[in-house]
Amino acid sequence: MDALTALLDAPRAQGAFLLRVTMTPPWAVRVQDEAPLAVVAMTGGSACYAPDDGDPVRLGPGDLLLIARPDPYLFADDVDRPPQAVIHPGGRCETPAGASLDLPTFRGVRTWGNAATGRDTMLVGTYPSVSEVGSRLIKALPPALLVRADDHHPGLVELLAGELRGVGIGQASLLDRLLDCLTVAAIRQWAESPSADPPGWLRAGADPVVGAALDLMHDQTAQPWTVASLARRVGMSRAGFSRRFAAVVGEPPMAYLTSWRLALAADRLRAEDLPVSRVAADVGYTSPFTFSTAFKRHYGVSPLTYRRRAELPA
Repeated sequence: MDALTALLDAPRAQGAFLLRVTMTPPWAVRVQDEAPLAVVAMTGGSACYAPDDGDPVRLGPGDLLLIARPDPYLFADDVDRPPQAVIHPGGRCETPAGASLDLPTFRGVRTWGNAATGRDTMLVGTYPSVSEVGSRLIKALPPALLVRADDHHPGLVELLAGELRGVGIGQASLLDRLLDCLTVAAIRQWAESPSADPPGWLRAGADPVVGAALDLMHDQTAQPWTVASLARRVGMSRAGFSRRFAAVVGEPPMAYLTSWRLALAADRLRAEDLPVSRVAADVGYTSPFTFSTAFKRHYGVSPLTYRRRAELPA
């Protein structure tokens, strides 16, 4: 399993907030929903993405934008336009003065905007949360990842748009998966771009030795791997493998494996009611004490405290 597949296999959308947005100028929306990842696909007209602490980006028809930070930003037909609406966590929409806009501005199933058929149209999807495994990837992305229309397959956007216009059995799950497809396509295009500077592990699959070692770590995480055992499996000496892995990935093999195991464990603790000892064994720790020590060193709290905090209402 290559690094991108392994990382994106865990943070799948679960009940993602998805809308078809239709706007007629002048319009401006301030987004402060604190979503860790948002996806915008322009289907017509244009729009400007303007973060509070970065340069604005103009989007045209077919462009795809991933916003990989929870920081506030403005989406508008013009960067200098004052906001007419504010999006809060949970998709709650208000005027800047605090009046609700949720009901008056809905125009049908999963459609929202200031006009039923606006000039500027887009599909907007937000991930309400991202797993610890997914966070490893999100943190490696640029704050705004723009993929122009000519650089991705438009069929995915068309599928998502078509599904948003109707209703049907299993629609929520299908919409989540289509959103994931857009996300993966955008990240893959960025990672393969000559101008990108992704972390070494994201491109490590191009190295047959390091790629094979990462596959072993991802697919058989519970195995008691050592540098020597990994080196044997990929047909290299221990020293040669260690140097090659560090050069390609950017960190030693055991450091990568430890952070991978702990991220998987954190997600298991948050999602499943399993004993800590079972979670520890499933990610490769034979001793619950050793696991707890490593977990606390990495996350600052014990596994049980991490689980209790995750169970608290937002």
